[in-house]
Amino acid sequence: MALRAALRKNCALTGLFSQLSSSSRHGRVCASPVLVAQQRNSSTSQNIKLDFDQSTGVAVMHMQRPPVNALGLEFLTEICITVEKLEMDKSCRGLIITSSQPKVFSAGLDIVEMYETSPEHRGEFWRAVQEMWLKLYSSKLVTIAAINGSSPAAGCLVAMTCDYRIMADNPRFSIGLNETQLGLVAPFWLKDSMVNTVGHRLTELALQLGLLYNPSEALKIGLVDLVVPEDQVLSTAKKTITKWCAIPEHARQISKFMVRKSTIDNMLAHRETNIQDFIEFTSRDSIQKSLRTYLEMLKKRKA
Repeated sequence: MALRAALRKNCALTGLFSQLSSSSRHGRVCASPVLVAQQRNSSTSQNIKLDFDQSTGVAVMHMQRPPVNALGLEFLTEICITVEKLEMDKSCRGLIITSSQPKVFSAGLDIVEMYETSPEHRGEFWRAVQEMWLKLYSSKLVTIAAINGSSPAAGCLVAMTCDYRIMADNPRFSIGLNETQLGLVAPFWLKDSMVNTVGHRLTELALQLGLLYNPSEALKIGLVDLVVPEDQVLSTAKKTITKWCAIPEHARQISKFMVRKSTIDNMLAHRETNIQDFIEFTSRDSIQKSLRTYLEMLKKRKA
């Protein structure tokens, strides 16, 4: 509950663009000495291991919620708080997101949060999903996804929020928005993100058919930017982010927001309606049945 309260208190995006303008004129947002000191040390929470390199100004967020980094409410909240703290640290300029779990970046949303839970809980959960997307998609930091495993559904969401995506060259890995295969629908703001990434027609096909792409296919359509050997994903990400951080910060940030602002504004304008739509949609008997079938399938796999 403390994490949820912290999300509601700390993760509002009101005035984000005016803050960007201010930080562009005067440098990075200042943090308290205590916060900076905390962020300069590696830290581990329940679901995240964070490494910060003072010499480069780059943090590496290792998602570590076994077995597949399913994005539940508490995990989403931890991600939001971690990103916010990093942005408050004037010495941090870049963030690499990767996974500590073998063969998986993130398997997407935790279905348990949506199955046989109260409308209030599902509303809180969906608000946290939105907030995570907003925090990452609008981040002033350079963000790179080091995709070292499969990344379906909301795992792909996390990757697409980043400025650059590097994926392991393993044909068994896949990435994409496969929500329709589970009877679910990607939200409009995630659709917009994919259109921005791969174009309208490819998005239309991918969303309707729930397509997943192997690394070479993802590279071909522009869903990822680079494919490298599996053991070189993180090291390549660290080399790549150094080049990004060499760009004058204010110019890069303003350029990023020029491209992303309309997508963010559209999401914020319809945020509350989107939450209500999600509650109504997941309340349907047919959707709850689909979720139950999927959870039963997962239990059989574990058995």
